Amino acid sequence: MTVDLTNVFQQIDGDYDNLKELLREAVAIQSVSGDPSKRDETIRMVHWMKEKLETIGTICELADLGTQELEGKTVKLPPVLLGTLGSDKNKKTLLVYGHLDVQPAAKSDGWDTEPFELVEKDGKLFGRGSSDDKGPVLCWFHAIRAAQKNGIDLPVNIKFCLEGMEESGSVGLPELLEREKDRFLAGVDFVCISDSYWLGTKKPCLTYGLRGICSFFVEVTGIKQDLHSGVFGGVIHEPLQDLMWVMSQLTTVDNRIKIPGLYEQVAPLSAAEEKTYDDIEFDVAEFRDSVGASKLPTEDKKTLLLRRWREPSLAFHGIEGAFYGPGEKTVIPSKVIGKFSIRIVPDMDPEQVNRLTVEYLNKVWAERGSPNVFKPRPGHSAKPWVVDVNDSNFLAGARAMKRVHGVEPDRIREGCSIPITLTFQELTGKSVLLLPIGAADDMAHSQNEKNNIWNYVEGVKTLLAYIMELGSA
Repeated sequence: MTVDLTNVFQQIDGDYDNLKELLREAVAIQSVSGDPSKRDETIRMVHWMKEKLETIGTICELADLGTQELEGKTVKLPPVLLGTLGSDKNKKTLLVYGHLDVQPAAKSDGWDTEPFELVEKDGKLFGRGSSDDKGPVLCWFHAIRAAQKNGIDLPVNIKFCLEGMEESGSVGLPELLEREKDRFLAGVDFVCISDSYWLGTKKPCLTYGLRGICSFFVEVTGIKQDLHSGVFGGVIHEPLQDLMWVMSQLTTVDNRIKIPGLYEQVAPLSAAEEKTYDDIEFDVAEFRDSVGASKLPTEDKKTLLLRRWREPSLAFHGIEGAFYGPGEKTVIPSKVIGKFSIRIVPDMDPEQVNRLTVEYLNKVWAERGSPNVFKPRPGHSAKPWVVDVNDSNFLAGARAMKRVHGVEPDRIREGCSIPITLTFQELTGKSVLLLPIGAADDMAHSQNEKNNIWNYVEGVKTLLAYIMELGSA
C-alpha cells in the first residue's frame, strides 16, 4: 500500500529554515580529516551527528578505530558512528552510509565566501560539506523526522554507518566492518549511499556502476642533493627531465592510454547496454563549459559517456620534489616522484593492471637510456563496482525518484571510485544503491562547493519516498 506523502512534502517545504539551520551548524564544524590540527573538529562532528540521530530515537554507539601517524604526529582516529533505528523482526533493514569529514578549504584558495560559513545566494547554499557529504547525511535525518512528526510508521528498520575519514581513505573502516559482519551488519537487506551526483543539473539519476582505481608512484634519483642549474645544468642527467619524459609516454594527446594490454581487459559492450546511452539526458556543451574547457577530446555524447564511465582512464596528479611555488627557484632537484592513477572498469583486475603498468614503465625507461635510478611502484587500488538495475533496491530508488521529480531517472555509471561500496556489497551479500541528491555542478572538493536549495529540499523528500518504497521491495 502506497502512503500519501503530499502533506508531508508540503511540511518539508515549509521547514526550510530549520533544514538550513542544521546544515549551517554542520558546515561550521571544520571536520577536515586530512589535517591533524582539525582532528578534534572531525571528532566533534561525529558527536554532533550522534546527538541529532538520538533525537529521532536512534540507538547510537561510537566504534573506536585507535590512532594513526599523520604528518609526524600520532593522532586519534575519529570514531565511526553506528546507529540503529528500529528492531522489528517483521521488517527488513536498510543500511545507510555517509561521511562527516570534508576536504580542506580556505577563502584564499579562491572561494567567494568563507568556506566554513553557510551562505545562501541565488538559490544556492555555499559551504564546505554542503553537498559532500554533510548535506545528504542531514537529508536522511530530516526525512525520518518528517515521517515521525506525521505519525508515519517506517516500513523498514534503519541502520547508520557514518564515518569521519572518507576523504582520507576511510582509514580503519573496512577492518571495522569486517569485524562487525556478524553483529552490526547482520540482517541488513538493503544498502544506500547518497555520496554521488546527478549527471547534469536538471534530471535525476541513479548510479549502478563505479570505476575502480590503481595508483602509481614513479621515483627517479641520480644526484646526492639539489644543484644550482647555472653551475651544473647541461653536465648531469637531471631526474626531473627523465621523469617528465617517462610520464609523457603514458597517454596520447586525446587521452588514450598507451600501456599495452589494458583495453583488452575491458568487459565487452553488449548492444543492449550500448543502446541505453542513447536515451541518457546529457548536454555535452554544458559539461564542457562547466569545466572551462575550450574543446574536449571527444564531443560525441555516447563516446564521451563511455569514456567517462565504461573505459579506463589515466590521470596525472603531481610531482613530489619539484619546485611548485610562485616565483623562481633555479635548482635541479635530486629526487622526484611522479604520481598518477588509472581508473579501471569491469573486468579489469587491479593486480594485472599493476603488473602491466610497471612492466611498461620499465620498458620505457630502458628506451630512455639514462643512468639515473628508476623505481616505479603501485600505490593503493580498488576494484570497480556494478549492480543489477532490476534489483528490488534499485527499483525502489527509481520509483522514489519518479514519485518526487515526476520523471523516470536516468540509469548511469560514474567515473569515480567509492571503494566502500564494494566492501558493503561483499560483507552483506546485498545490493548497494547509489542515490544521488546533488547536482553535477556542486563543485565537491573544489572552490565554492554548494548545494542547490531545491536539491537539498527535494533530496529530503526523495529519501523519505525511497524509505517508504522499500516497504514493498
